[in-house]
Parts: sequence; C-alpha cells; structure tokens
Amino acid sequence: MMRLDRWLVTLGVGSRSQVQKLVRSGGVKVDGTPVTDPGRQVEEASAALTVQGQPVDGRLTRHVMLHKPAGLLTAARDKKQPTVMDLLPEVYASIGCMPVGRLDKDTTGLLFLTTDGELNHRLLSPGRHVDKTYRAEVDGELNESHVEAFAAGLHLSDFDAQPAKLEIIAPQTGLVTVHEGKFHQIKRMFSAVGREVTALHRLTFGRLTLDENLPEGQWRELTAEEIAALYDDAQMEGHA
Repeated sequence: MMRLDRWLVTLGVGSRSQVQKLVRSGGVKVDGTPVTDPGRQVEEASAALTVQGQPVDGRLTRHVMLHKPAGLLTAARDKKQPTVMDLLPEVYASIGCMPVGRLDKDTTGLLFLTTDGELNHRLLSPGRHVDKTYRAEVDGELNESHVEAFAAGLHLSDFDAQPAKLEIIAPQTGLVTVHEGKFHQIKRMFSAVGREVTALHRLTFGRLTLDENLPEGQWRELTAEEIAALYDDAQMEGHA
C-alpha cells in the first residue's frame, strides 16, 4: 500500500504539487473510481490506474532485457554522452529500473535491468558465481594454448582472473564464460595471451539468454519464467 500522490510521482506523472492538483481536480481514477484525495492509500501492485482518461501502467517492479548496441554508456545518466536508459521510456528511470552490471561502451548484447536492488546486488556478487558468456572476436587465431591459459586463470596487473572457459568457434572467435565482472576483464584476459579483442558481444547472464528475435537497440520485459530463473540464480526464493 502507498499514498496515491507518491505512486503518481514515482511513476513520473508529475511533481508532488502537480499530481496533488491533478488528483483533487478529479483527473485520476483507481480501479475505475475517481479519487480526489491525494493521500488515499492504494494497492499499487494490483490497482488499475487511469490518468486524465488514459490507462497508466502502475507497476513499480519491472525487469527488462535490452539488446545493447555499441556507442552507449551503461549508466543511469551522463551529462555528455547517451546511455542505455535513453532507449527506454522515461518511466523506467522514474521507478528506478537500473542496469545490472556494466557493458563497455563498445560492447554489445544482453543487458538486464531491474527495479529490485537486492536482486541486482546478489547477481553481481562474486560469491554467487553467476556465469556470463560472451562472443569475442580477436585479431589473431586462437588455439589450445589459449584455452588452457583461460582454464588455469590469468595473472593481470591488479588482480588474478579466476579460471574461465574459452571455446573456439572460429579461427579468430571464441565463446568466453566468466563469473567475475572486473573492468575490461575479458579484453585484458585476451591481451594477456597475446590477442586483442576487436568485438565483444554478451550472450547470457546466468540462465538469461539474449532473445535472438530482439533487434539491437530494442528491449522487452522478461517473461515470468526468465524472472524466476534469475531469482533462483540469486538464491532469492519466493521473490519471482
């Protein structure tokens, strides 16, 4: 339960004073009934909301799959550069639907966003060992020595990368599975074995797989099954 005016502000309908004026003028209906008291307690998780005759999606809990294109920062906002949030309707930022982890500006592929801060935190915790798989294209041929080096773990300048799986799928392309998420980690791992990454694309995050029918730059909300799988990955029972 929450106050009607707070619900409307959270949804980005307007400022507190604006939504209070709107409610008092009779411009808001909850479950088909006009409500003129901004302080009315409403069941925001299930109530049907109409603002000035138009239905409004009042859900405050949302989970999104985004096919990230190159050239966008994975950030809530940036004063100088476009971010992945620019691809979503403004309401998602208003309700706090934020990216889980980061993809580099030039990295493409699967990005997961959620309003659930605890889910976000748990999925990124190294102790959860949530795997992420990337397709990496590099500037030279890959061989079994590279596979073995990744499997053994690699010493980088400021940390030791834990063992990772490298599967060669073309002479200069590999699938890499890691459960860490250090800054530029995969690029640095390849650099440590004498290869430079020319393109990087994330395919999976835990049991979530990029929808092959989702065009680059597009997004969709997760299915119930996908949400349940992520909560299971995060070891959060009963939250899906």
